[in-house]
Amino acid sequence: MRLPRRRLLHLAAAAIIAPPMARTARAQSYPARPVRLIVGFPAGGPTDIFARLIGQWLAERLGQQFVVENRPGAGSTIATEVVVNAAPDGYTLLMITVAHAIGTTFHDRLNYVFLRDIAPVAGIIRGPLVMVINPALPAATVAEFIAYAKARPGRINMASVGNGTSPHLAGELLKAMAGIDMLHVPYRGAAPALTDLIGGQVEVMFEGMASLVDHISTGKLRALAVTTAARSPALPQIPTVAEAVPGYEASQWYGIGAPANTPAEVIAVLNREINTGLADPKIKARLATLGGTPLAVSPAEFGKLVADETEKWGKVVKLSGAKAE
Repeated sequence: MRLPRRRLLHLAAAAIIAPPMARTARAQSYPARPVRLIVGFPAGGPTDIFARLIGQWLAERLGQQFVVENRPGAGSTIATEVVVNAAPDGYTLLMITVAHAIGTTFHDRLNYVFLRDIAPVAGIIRGPLVMVINPALPAATVAEFIAYAKARPGRINMASVGNGTSPHLAGELLKAMAGIDMLHVPYRGAAPALTDLIGGQVEVMFEGMASLVDHISTGKLRALAVTTAARSPALPQIPTVAEAVPGYEASQWYGIGAPANTPAEVIAVLNREINTGLADPKIKARLATLGGTPLAVSPAEFGKLVADETEKWGKVVKLSGAKAE
């Protein structure tokens, strides 16, 4: 059967218009039900705090619950598998941290390829670690600490919150760039590591600002430097490691990802609303109290950050010989 020319033109026009209209409708209807935000770490930690902060904002803006679901274990690989295997519809999201960039190399066998299987959605916050020492050490600067460590190869104990964590790798990066030999002593979390650092059983540690501020202010620990390329607005008087070791940079960052093939229009909705939240004065103030600055970027920019950090920390993991236990 031959269709009239005018009918053919109408059908062709409809075919061209339909996909954009479908995408628009999908974006306007999202979310139509509660969204799961999977966190690969226990409740109460920084990743959980940022997830709940952004989840509450998104719930208020989009009119659906964003339910934080903690799936701790194995450096967030358990949580990541949950999201990788979820439907790519925007209803299961993942909190992404520098642990994912490290874990790609640190873990020998993973059931996913992170950069392929998780789509970047949005950044949330980026901030420094702080290099702290026991005050009994005769070092007031990073340069003095490096000289002290070089005079005692293998005798300086460097605590961390766990093997393969960002504080551990920040220390390994300093060892490599400064040419010093320190013994890594991993702990199961910040609390026992800080107890031993304050007690003098270990001498140095890299850790997030939120865990350290009280100990620094009371003089129980001495802050030598922050690990970001620029000084932190929260501790402007503290120099950077890079001021003594040019090119050094290590930071903690947090963001959100989704299963690969999640519709671009859904990702765009989430990115827009998260970036709007990061510009909100109340959220900015809350992030500042937690020692970081908003990481308001596009999905592509966040994806580049994750890829760059994966390459960087992969080299440090290989150089250090660190492996999952």
